[in-house]
Amino acid sequence: MGRVNLLLLRQEELDPEGVVRLTGRRLEHAREVLRVQQGQALRVGVLGGLMGTGEVLSEDREALVLKVSVTLPPPPRAGVSLVLAVPRPKQLKRVIPAVASLGVDRVVLVNAARVEKSYFDSKVLAQEFLDGLIELGLEQACDTVRPTLEIRQRLKPFIEDELSTWAPADALRQVPHPHTATPLRPVPASTHVVLAIGPDGGWVPFEIELFVKHGFQPVSLGPRVLRGEVAVPAVLGAVRAGT
Repeated sequence: MGRVNLLLLRQEELDPEGVVRLTGRRLEHAREVLRVQQGQALRVGVLGGLMGTGEVLSEDREALVLKVSVTLPPPPRAGVSLVLAVPRPKQLKRVIPAVASLGVDRVVLVNAARVEKSYFDSKVLAQEFLDGLIELGLEQACDTVRPTLEIRQRLKPFIEDELSTWAPADALRQVPHPHTATPLRPVPASTHVVLAIGPDGGWVPFEIELFVKHGFQPVSLGPRVLRGEVAVPAVLGAVRAGT
């Protein structure tokens, strides 16, 4: 079990005095990894809300009881929306926590020519499973704000019919693609960016043409073709470098 940097709580778990009783994964993590003791202060955050500390009132095999005080805002958002071709299930388990850790505002997982159709039958695309991956990323990054995550099985209708309302109208649209000469450069934090990241092997020519037709500029990270789990953090880091 890896160490998390924030215990995520839900508002409905807190009683009127700000006391919460944790069981399951969070109790196990607190006991086995954090090795909590009575009186210890833990970093906590309310999902979708503020962050702060939780004082350990008691801890045993049944539950961890905390007195919670939250007054700090979560970190600022990245100002990025992500159109992401559905990765292989094993990759998805790494990509979604990374996306949440990096503060992406919204993600749509889409089909593509090089996406295996069987991926859409995988249990990793179940909403409950995806929510768990998002929360792992938030816990690592000390954040409380989930990215909005949606799934679309048809790329063309999404781009043609939904993109204009799904993403901010004034956003910069870019599609990372190794076979282009224009390098991907940092974008000011004040500019929202929509990034379309393809599957292993990249978008096919028809898909690139579709993105270009709808205002996307092809950009390159260099001559290397990156796997999805590497491309996502690399592209996000390059876009927001120095901002």
